[in-house]
Amino acid sequence: MIVILIKDVKGVGKAGEVVKVSDGYARNLLLPRGLATEATEGNVRNLEKQKAIKEEQRQKELAEARGLAEKIGQLQVTIKTKSGEGGRLFGSITTKDIADALAEQCKISIDKRKFVLENPIKHTGEFELDIKIYPEVTAKLKVTVAV
Repeated sequence: MIVILIKDVKGVGKAGEVVKVSDGYARNLLLPRGLATEATEGNVRNLEKQKAIKEEQRQKELAEARGLAEKIGQLQVTIKTKSGEGGRLFGSITTKDIADALAEQCKISIDKRKFVLENPIKHTGEFELDIKIYPEVTAKLKVTVAV
């Protein structure tokens, strides 16, 4: 029997795939538990439409992310803090501080977990860090830490 998987089934396939399984497995396990539906012409057509809609939505989100990345690439964020001798900061600048400064100064709200900062910034100067906006889109933001 050919079925369309609604949820991921270990050893059979992922959700949205059309797979061939034994009749008994489909009738006794997959169909009653709501893990799959029969692969009729209408169901297959409906699945193709859903895949096309998801792909169109993904392309739209990708275009928006690229536009945002281009906009962020032209920005510079300045963070003022207290520092000690030799430009060393009393605390450190973390991704949360940078995200807050970006939201305050440029009106762009980005989650702090999307910033790529290996170690917190502990001295004054100019830094360039990456922001993972979308899986394939990364923006570079210039951050200036001043006294």
